[in-house]
Amino acid sequence: MPVLAVVFDIGGVLEITPPTGWREAWQARLGAAWEEGIPRLESLWRAGSVGDVGLLEVEQQTAQVLGLGEADLRQFMDELWTEYLGELNRELADYFAALRPRYKTAILSNSFVGARERERQAYGFEDLCDLVVYSHEEGLEKPDPAFFAVVTGRLDVAASEVLFLDDVEAYVEAARLLGMTGVLYLDNGQAIAELESYLER
Repeated sequence: MPVLAVVFDIGGVLEITPPTGWREAWQARLGAAWEEGIPRLESLWRAGSVGDVGLLEVEQQTAQVLGLGEADLRQFMDELWTEYLGELNRELADYFAALRPRYKTAILSNSFVGARERERQAYGFEDLCDLVVYSHEEGLEKPDPAFFAVVTGRLDVAASEVLFLDDVEAYVEAARLLGMTGVLYLDNGQAIAELESYLER
C-alpha cells in the first residue's frame, strides 16, 4: 500500500540529546543521598513517563528523597530538562515539516510529564506536524501495540500506510510487526535517504 502518513520519534531523532554530565555532577555532590535515593525514585520517574503522577508530585518526592531545598530542586530539574530537550535536529525537523501536506504527519514519543509544554516552548513541534502523541498523556509507551494504534487511529490510516522513524531498534521492529514500514535512525543522511526511497515508490 502507498505511504499516507509519516511518524517520527523525538529523542535521538528530532532532538539531539547527548549526555550533559548532570547525573554524575549530582552524584558527586550528594554522595550517599544519591546512591540511596535514586533506586527509590526509579518507580516514581517511571510513573511520570506514563502520566501516573503529575510533575509537581515528581518534584516534591524527588526533593524529599534526595534532601533538596527549593533552590537546589530548581537547579536539579533545570539540568534534567536541559539534557532531556537537547538541541533541535534542524535539518531533520525541516525535512519533516516539508512532508506536509503531501502526507499526514505525526510524532510518537515516549515522554515525561511536562514534556509537551517544554518542547512546545523550545521547538514548536506541534507546528511541524498534524499530531503529537506523548506516552505520559496516553498512559502507554512504545513498543506497546496499543500506543502505535493511538497514532494510526487519530490519523485515520492503516498501519500498512505508515512510515515510521525511530532510533531504537526494538521500537522500529515493533512497528514493523504491526505492518508499518520502519526505518532505524542512524544519522540524517541515512534516514532521509531511506525515507525517500519508500516515499518515491
